[in-house]
Amino acid sequence: MLEKEYAVAIEAAKKAGQVIAGYFGRQYTVTQKGQDQPVTDADREANRVIHETILSEFPDDGWLSEETKDDAIRLKKKRVWIVDPLDGTKEFIAKIQEFAVSIALVIEGAPVVGVLNNPMTGELYTGRRGEGAYLNRRRLRVSSTKELAGAVLLASRSEIGRGEWHKYTGKFMIRVSGGMACKMALVAGGEADGSFSLQPKNEWDFAAGVLLIEEAGGIVTDVAGQPFAFNKQNPRSPNIVHGNPFIHKKLIELLRK
Repeated sequence: MLEKEYAVAIEAAKKAGQVIAGYFGRQYTVTQKGQDQPVTDADREANRVIHETILSEFPDDGWLSEETKDDAIRLKKKRVWIVDPLDGTKEFIAKIQEFAVSIALVIEGAPVVGVLNNPMTGELYTGRRGEGAYLNRRRLRVSSTKELAGAVLLASRSEIGRGEWHKYTGKFMIRVSGGMACKMALVAGGEADGSFSLQPKNEWDFAAGVLLIEEAGGIVTDVAGQPFAFNKQNPRSPNIVHGNPFIHKKLIELLRK
């Protein structure tokens, strides 16, 4: 199912990864889209490559990307590609190899293909609805940790820096990680038990990650426990919680208090 879409998404992620790797550690332009929202030449060029690769094969599909001006025509499309050409731009700028190309295909609001590519580590996460999630062809499963006391939770550097996780100290182990795509990849692979963010996230931050975690046996919802529907008019969601089924449930209970 969706074999061509899957193959094209992987091709696009690899091409974009080559672009990003070419910029890594070298001189490039950094501008600000908004407060604390850097964008680089690597973001823009990777976006162009992904757009050309995917829409040359599927010209009638919709498109939603962090680095493309939004077009309401996508709302009329059954199939929409949701893309973050460089998730973890701050890490990229800081020369921390915790960032990824993120590509998802959504059909009628649900992700059916997801690809995350970290070009610096060679980690390629791929998945299709009903076909499993993989890291470089190794099938992924979420962890089996059942209690928060023994769980490893992933937090962003910026959230740690703002003190947003301070009140959770001692409840579980906190590990600092890169962008949302990287966090979700680690959870899908069982290398961490879960994560959450109480800061707003855009669909391109987590669409591919949702597919990977769900195909690996995990759960992704908002704090209210509601699953996400994609290609909304407003692509911004107020929060996100994800993890293996046991830890996800425990986190929902904790965050609702």
